[in-house]
Order: sequence, then C-alpha cells, then structure tokens
Amino acid sequence: MMASLLGLAVFAMVLSGPALAFIPVGGGSDTHVTITKNALLLKVKETCEAVAKKYNYEFKSTGFSPEEIIQACLGSKATGDVSAAKFHSALQEIYLQNGLVDRDFAASARHHFNSEAFLEGRSLITEGMAAIKANIRNENFKAARETLGKILHTLQDFYSHSNWVELGYTDPYLSLIHANLPIENIADVNTRTCSDCACDTCEELILPAILEEKKLTSGYMGISSSKKPDGKCSHGGESDRTSRIRPRGGIHKDVRHKDNERYYDTAVKVATAASLQLLEDIRLAAGDDDFLRMMGIARSSVLCFVIDTTGSMSDDINEARNMVYEIIDSKRGTQDEPSEYILVPFNDPEFGPVTRTDNPNVMKKEISKLTANGGGDHPEMCYSGIQLALTTAPASSHIYVFTDAPAKDADLQDTLDALIKRTKSTVNFYMTDYSSRRRRSTGGGTFNDYKKLALASGGQAIQVSKDQLPQATAIILDTSTSALVTVLQQARNPGKPDSFSFDVDASLKNITIYITGSALTFKLKNPNGKTQSSRQTNGALAAISTVGNLWRTTLNADRASGTWQIRITSNNPYTVKVTGQSTIDFIYDFVEEFGGPHPGYAVITGRPQAGQPATLMLPLMGREGPDSLKVKEVSLISVSSSASVVAKTTSMGDGNILVTVSSVPEGEFVILLRGTDIVSNTDFQRQSTTHMSVSKVNIQATVSSSLEPGKPFTLPFSVLTNGAGGDYTINARNDRDFKMDYPKSLTLKPGEYSNDTLTITPPPETLSGTDVTLTLEASRGADSNYVVLRFSVLEKITDFFPPVCEIINIVDACPHVSKCKDNVWEVSVNITDGNGTGIESVSLNQGNGTLTKVIDSDPAQYRYNASCCAEVFEMVAVDKIGNVGKCFHSIVRTPKVSNYIMYVLMNLLTCLESCFYY
Repeated sequence: MMASLLGLAVFAMVLSGPALAFIPVGGGSDTHVTITKNALLLKVKETCEAVAKKYNYEFKSTGFSPEEIIQACLGSKATGDVSAAKFHSALQEIYLQNGLVDRDFAASARHHFNSEAFLEGRSLITEGMAAIKANIRNENFKAARETLGKILHTLQDFYSHSNWVELGYTDPYLSLIHANLPIENIADVNTRTCSDCACDTCEELILPAILEEKKLTSGYMGISSSKKPDGKCSHGGESDRTSRIRPRGGIHKDVRHKDNERYYDTAVKVATAASLQLLEDIRLAAGDDDFLRMMGIARSSVLCFVIDTTGSMSDDINEARNMVYEIIDSKRGTQDEPSEYILVPFNDPEFGPVTRTDNPNVMKKEISKLTANGGGDHPEMCYSGIQLALTTAPASSHIYVFTDAPAKDADLQDTLDALIKRTKSTVNFYMTDYSSRRRRSTGGGTFNDYKKLALASGGQAIQVSKDQLPQATAIILDTSTSALVTVLQQARNPGKPDSFSFDVDASLKNITIYITGSALTFKLKNPNGKTQSSRQTNGALAAISTVGNLWRTTLNADRASGTWQIRITSNNPYTVKVTGQSTIDFIYDFVEEFGGPHPGYAVITGRPQAGQPATLMLPLMGREGPDSLKVKEVSLISVSSSASVVAKTTSMGDGNILVTVSSVPEGEFVILLRGTDIVSNTDFQRQSTTHMSVSKVNIQATVSSSLEPGKPFTLPFSVLTNGAGGDYTINARNDRDFKMDYPKSLTLKPGEYSNDTLTITPPPETLSGTDVTLTLEASRGADSNYVVLRFSVLEKITDFFPPVCEIINIVDACPHVSKCKDNVWEVSVNITDGNGTGIESVSLNQGNGTLTKVIDSDPAQYRYNASCCAEVFEMVAVDKIGNVGKCFHSIVRTPKVSNYIMYVLMNLLTCLESCFYY
C-alpha cells in the first residue's frame, strides 16, 4: 500500500518505480508507515488535548514529534524529564506488525483486499477491532498494538488496491469498520472490469461501465500463478504474474506512476482519514486514558514485584510492603510516580494470581494482604512467578524479586532467558539468608542461577541478610523513575583488576554506579583528574554506601561532564553498572531482510544467526528530538571482556539509524552508542541492558488469527540449523498453562528447514480478550534458539450492532447568543443495546454540561443539561463487545439578520473613518 513497507518504521522505504529502487521516507512517496504514523500521532495528540481539558491542565505541544507530543501530554502534570522511549516502542510495534502483513500474508487476498475479497478483508478488520477492544479491557496492550498494526495495513490497502477513489469517492468507506453496514455493488466473478494495456502507462484501465454503475472491484494478484477470471483487473507490478495476462496492466496505487497520478494523492488522503476513523472508534470504546496507555503514553516506569510468600519470608514481605508504601507516598503527583503496579506472589506449589493496577491505593491494599506461610522444605516456584511478570508487564519494565531460596522450577530458565531478550525487561533479585531453612534443592536451581539471570537482563542480584534488606531496597527508588538510562554495564567472571570509562553529558542527572561482588576495592576518577577511593564514603566526587554484596555510589550534583573512569581491583566475579536520568536514549531491534512483492525487514524475535552479518535498527531520542543528536559510533561490546566490534551506520532519516556488522563478539554482548548532544555540545554514551548472543539454529512461526475458547488452534513452525545435523529438542511453554501438543524433537539437515505443527487449546471458559504468550524453543546441546509469540483469545463475535441512541426531547430555552450565560437547554435521549449484550458505558464526548441517568432500564434514559454558551452535545454509548453508538445535537446559532447588518455597517463605518483620517 502506498509503496513497499520495509517491516519497520525505521526501515520504511518505497519502491520508486518499475526499477524497484528504494528511497528513504521523506523522499516524496507515502508508505504504510508514514500513513500509520501520521494517523497515530494525530489521534494521540487529539486524545492528549482531551485529557488535558478533562483534568484542567494546559496542553502545549511545540511540534509533532513523539518527544514533543509526550512532553506536552505528560510534562505539564509535574516537573521532571519525560522519556519518549515507551511511546517510541509502542509505535515501532505497530509499524512492525503493519509491515509483517507483506511478509507473512503476501499471497493472501483478504489481507490486501486483492482479487475482490471485500467481505473477507472487512471480516479481518472488524474481528481485529473486536480483539483490540477486548485486549484493552483486559489491559493486554501489547496484544492490542500488534493486532492494530495488522488491520491498519489491510484497511489502508483497500484504498490502494480497489477502485474506490476511481469511482469518485473522497471519504472513507465506513462499511469496512462497521460489520452491520453492507458492502454493496461488488462486481461479481463474471463481470469484466478492465481493458487491456500493452504499454507501461495506461491511465484508464477500468471499464467505463464499471465506473458508471459504481461497481466495486480490486486487482487480482498472482505471485506463483498467472490465473485470473476473464476480463478482470490485475494488481500490477513485476511480482504480479496476472498482470501479463489480458487484460494486462494493473490498477494498484502503491507507488506513484504516470498512469495513477490522478488518484494516488487522493488514495493516500482517504487511507489516512480511514485510519483516523478506525482509531477514533477504538478510542471511544476504550476511553481516553486506556487508549493512551495502549500507545505507551505513561508517566514513568512500571513497578513490578515478585514475592516469595513461604513461611520464613515475613521480614522480606514487610520490607517490600514498606517500600511500596514509600514509593507511592513520596512520588505521588510527581513525574516519577509509577504508571502501573504489578504484584505476583509465589509459594510452593502455587504462584500468582497477578494483581495489575494503575491505582496506587489498590496496590497498597493488595500488598497489605500478603502473609508468609507454608512452603515446607522445598524451593518455591520462583521462575513461574517471574514468567508471569515478564508476560504481564510492558516491555522494558523493571521487575523486583524477593526470595530466600533457590527456584524449584529451574527448568524454566531457558524460557525466562527468551522472554527477557524479547521484552528487554530487567530482573533484580533481593536474596536474603536462607541457611536456617536447610531446604532440599532436588531438581531445583541455585542462587548463582539468579545471578546469571539478573546479569542477562541488565539487572542486579543483591545478596544480603534479612536485617540489611531495608538498605538494599534503595535501588528500587533509584530505578522507579522517569527517563532512566543505562550508561555502562559490564561483568568480569572470573574476576580481574580492570578499568572502565564512561562519558557523562550535560543532560545526565542522578548518576549512580552499582558494583556487586565480594572482596573488592575501586577508585573513581573524574574528567579533571580528581579521584576518590571506595574507602571514602563521602568524598569530593560521590557518596558511597555498601550493603551485602552491593556498592552504591551516587555522584555529586556538581559532577563534571566528560569521561569518567572506574578502576576495580578484585579477583572474584563482579559487575559494574552506571545509570542516570536523561531524555537522550535509543531503542533497538535485530532485523532480517525478506523478499516478495513488497520486500523489507522484519524484527528477529530470537537470537541472530551465527556466522552471518547482523543488522539492527536504532531509533534515537534527543532532548529536542533526534536532530539534536550526532552519532559518532555504534559498537557491539562483549559483556565479559569489553572486546568490541564497530558497526557501519547509515542514517535513514527521522532519527533512525541502520546498523550493520559483519560479525558479532563471541558470547554475550550489548550495544553501545556514542555521540554528541548538540544542545549542550557534550559527548554522551548509552548502552543496552539485555545481553544478546547468536545461534546456528533458526526457528520461525507466524500467528495468523486469534484463538477461540475451547477450540484447538494449529500453529505451523519451521526449524533450520546451519550447524550439525541430527535430532533437535523441541520445547514449548505458555504463560496460561493451556494444553499444547507438539513434537518433542525434529531431525534436521544442515541448511534445510524442517516443518511441523503445534496445537494449543484454550479452555472453554477462557475470557474473551485474554492474551497468551508462547515460547517455542529448538536446541541441541548448548546451541538453542527460540521464537516468542503472542495470541489473543476471542469469542466468536455475533454482535456487530452498535447501541442505538434516540433523541426523545429537546428543551431549547436559548435566546440570542449574546445572552447565553443566563439561560440553559437540555436534551433527553434513550439508549438501547441493539443485540442484547448489554451497555458497558455511557459518557460525554463533547459538551460542558451535566449528563444524568434518569431511567435505568432498557432503554435507559439520559438527560443532558448545559448553559446556552455550550452549544454542542455528543454522547457515546459502548456495549460490552465494544460497539460504539453516538448521540449528537447542536444549538449553534448565527446572529440575527438585523444584528448582522449592523455588524457590517459598523465595520464599513470604521473603514470610512480610517480612510478619511488618512
């Protein structure tokens, strides 16, 4: 649609013509990404303005970039920096899924409205909208975003692949997002629709009779076959084999050509308007606050606790409770107030349920209920609790685990590693002394496993006695903050004396250094040559404190910008991490290229392939947008040795950097970005937290539709190895414990894909809107890879009819507009749910008056009262499926004729007086 989408917004390029040349976004063409981006930013900005008006604060946007919109949306609520990272990540997820439709469903007519598959394409859109609304109700925002990206692609393709704009229509086709409205006048299979075109430029392919009769048609697309019904239009383009069969040519408007210039711009405008209509319907069903949460508009980080509730944990639970209370009370109303709270208790053998809320008082109440009991002599289900947290919390969350025993369910370690790499969340462990419990660890893990997991995520593993725990939890206050960035993180195992340098730029605040290890000393040196040793707890450079195996060093507020250095002396394993607060940051994804009619790039959900060049995309975020940053170097850094590979970087425009490396460091590695902040003219560095590695195994699977309660769903998957052939172990887990059937092993030949299927069955009682995270792994020996997939469970939708709103009475006591303050008007309406699923909510969308429920029945009756100065009323009713109905009335008046004539005469007199004066 509107040019080839390259899988990611940051890779959005377009086919510039038959030569299939690629040009960056901004080169004069429109892509799915630019259409989607414009619609999303417009709708988010509009929603932010409505929320600001609702909560009575000023919305001042200085521009249209994500950074500027989120600053205006959230920045005025409280002081402090506002990071756009979560907003950028949400946008990237939507763009990605939009682009993957071209890879995963290239030959599917219904996904692109090809081959006159109008009813099938509409079903994808309306069923997807129902799934999104159900996901939002269940706070499954990631699943909602993924579905949103897919259906926006299909919706936008309608205006490029059909003859809608050729028929003279300049408004969106509402029937595409409302299943209760008919799709009319479709050309049947026996109706000829196009004339033959023997050359490259034929402006009028569609037959005059089709245009005169307003027949709806779309081009047939054949990637592997040239067959199409007689007389039918083709999609067109080099990949469409039907376009070489009479009638030849094509009617798509994916790229601007001489033969479609009359319609191209109109198709782009209508596709954008249609995207806005779909987003508005979802917004009205979800409500403004939840719509913004889906879009990653959040004040700060998510606070997620995973807490052991077995018998010896009473002190730990009390400390976690005190910490939550302190965070809530100290950060309420500030920019650092957590945007969401998540609590996952675990015991033996139970774990969960999950408490998830954005209400701090609810979190206080839930954590106050926790008590320590049971557990016996066995380690607990710690990893099961962490799995729930990783699949519940948004990406890039901070998860805090409190326990005093190793995990019983250590077989989940590979699954957790996959989920950490997919979500880029950090897991921090608070491990207290458990020697008094003498637990058996049959089949369980060790405390060292916790340390490995924490390091892999970029988190901390802090080992303390129970009476030291209150001091150790200060790190939670450090990290539950807005605009948190990682400047440096390294590990040495085995330990050895080493030096680590890092750049401090002018934007960086609240800089903290964490060192974990035993029997170590360190020395800190600033850019001016001043030093401070670890023995000086309050020196010229920093304040240093210790608890258990953790050294916490906070740089003084007057710290110098430039290159700092830490020299650590120890022969024991240790880690060092430097964090701060700044709006300068980046996000990243490893990607791979795909071919087809619309080639592009797709995010790799597992490990990159060993022995092959690696490709990444880095969207940048600066204090005044990405243009305020200058990239100097991107490197892949070995976590254990600091060995690095410098990458080749290419600017893709709009702050997006394409990164390629011919090889990656051995073992675990991270991404390090160095550059200059143009605003302050100081050098900065930022580092990714999640450790990555490569694999010779590749596993692929694609989610094609939602799950239905009680019905098996078959997922095809493929596995390939570039290493040794033989039997590879297959393992699958899902976070809902749904029943699954799959092969326990596959025999692979090097360089050849082996195909099989997995079947997953949600229980019949599964609630609509439930999301499921499935991790599918393939391994042989130490080499393994995985794919992480997310499904939505959706009951079969039969109610596509919105609530019906009927205005039954209007009392208009409003005289001339000049006396509006002294008078009121009212309107009474009946609300009926057309299909009987029930009304979920009724709210005021426009108007400054009062909406009151008068009769609570079916139909329900509401009355709206307002001053005559508030001239517009719009009410929205949403049923339990998410269908949206509206009532609208306006008392807008024009001035009386006599007053209007007087107005004109007064202006004429003023003009004459001015003329006379001069």
